[in-house]
Amino acid sequence: MAATLKASIEGLRQVDYARRYKGWLKSSSEWCEAASTSAATLKRFWRRLPVRSQTFVAICEAVDVSWQEVVAVSPASDSPHPCTAHPPRSQAEAGLSTTQSTAQSTVPVAEVSRERHLDFFAYDEAWVGREAVLAQLSEQLQQSCRLLVLLGITGIGKTALGERLAISLYPQWTGEHWQQLLRENLDNDRQPHDFISVASRWWEHWGYPLEGAKDGQMLVDRTAQYFLNQPLLLIIDSLERMLQGNEEEGWSDFKDPLWAMFFEAVLAAPICQGRIILTSQDFPGQLPARYSNFWTCEFLGGLNETEQLALFAKANLDLTQESQNYLRRIGAAYEGHPLALRVIAGEISNAPFLGNVRAYWNKYGQDIEEVETAIAQARMGQTTSARDHWQLHDCTRLLRMKVRDRLEQTFRRLKQEAPAAYILLCEASVYRCPVAESFWLSHLEDWEYSKAEAQLALDILRDRYLVEEITEGDRLLLRQHNLIRSVALSHLQGLD
Repeated sequence: MAATLKASIEGLRQVDYARRYKGWLKSSSEWCEAASTSAATLKRFWRRLPVRSQTFVAICEAVDVSWQEVVAVSPASDSPHPCTAHPPRSQAEAGLSTTQSTAQSTVPVAEVSRERHLDFFAYDEAWVGREAVLAQLSEQLQQSCRLLVLLGITGIGKTALGERLAISLYPQWTGEHWQQLLRENLDNDRQPHDFISVASRWWEHWGYPLEGAKDGQMLVDRTAQYFLNQPLLLIIDSLERMLQGNEEEGWSDFKDPLWAMFFEAVLAAPICQGRIILTSQDFPGQLPARYSNFWTCEFLGGLNETEQLALFAKANLDLTQESQNYLRRIGAAYEGHPLALRVIAGEISNAPFLGNVRAYWNKYGQDIEEVETAIAQARMGQTTSARDHWQLHDCTRLLRMKVRDRLEQTFRRLKQEAPAAYILLCEASVYRCPVAESFWLSHLEDWEYSKAEAQLALDILRDRYLVEEITEGDRLLLRQHNLIRSVALSHLQGLD
């Protein structure tokens, strides 16, 4: 073995995915301790500079990667060995027209991995918590669960959890694994989201571009067949963009019925190698209940107090007793909302605060104190107030850019698609604490909605997870997340 070794590009990718699987930072103290090295040496390793051979091996073994797969033996070692991906069926058997013959269209996975590597939209080094749900869902996906729906309000961490699950299922996303991952981000308005368009992109991704696919039923059948016979992972973000409905029937149908047919085909088959993760603010009601053994839903709430402090620690914030007190109060006011807390952690870390938690509190703490005061008054019997002026979503520039705009998009969509539900959400923002369902429904009487229409409006809010149900004693009560109430109060002033 040479005295010093350096990593190849492909080798670094393997190490990167392995350390993400462990939840380590690129120069974390846990990694340094496990490899008996320093943060400075780890930085050299990541820059592909030579390090002592014994240290190189220890760095790789600490994340359970063989050092032989990481080392750059020669300039040619940066290029992975070519291998060939084959479809489960011929294109003629699949009934699909391609621009090339099957033999000609075969794409070496190595070429794909050199041009493209796995990037995540949300999961990164700041990830914390969710250990219990991660373990539970990973186990389900490795057993009988073929389709998982992650539900919750915007910014609650659905996409990040889906991506973390991808690493759990495939710890090392290397060349041959790249083609096993399919991503659809429905927030991207530049691409059509009908099934034929999306499936055509998939076949191109697999190396078999289609020519003018028009038979939707045949494409559903053949795409589902491919999915059933390959260990693929499909992640679709913002599924709510696929759904439609009306105030008489609710908001759970797919705009393109071919999507419902595809999901049912995957769930109805006796055996399925592929897995699907959907993230959505709305519950997709067309998933067939008769196949409930093969799909499940998971509602995500905020981070708990321990996870909140861990998030702030990852931002290298001072965690003295005084700072922890302020950070706990911030975390409680935002109910552990990951996106909001990450934005706040970033603001505290950077100029002008430069990590000074107390200085941040002196600037914005009054917004947290107003929330605390309202909650305390509610416990003393002052359960309603339309004059509360919460600014949890709006008190800093970055919160306006990264949190408010996403929440406002949710409210705009609700106002356009379900006006009665929008009015109900705004009217019910007067409640500072959980109340009975009848209290909520009474607000639509003044707007001359019938009882049936009011009940449907409330069900729409339930389906979109804009109302939370809790039990106190033997009573079922309704409440709004503090961030949702903050936005709803601002909209309440504009109701005509």
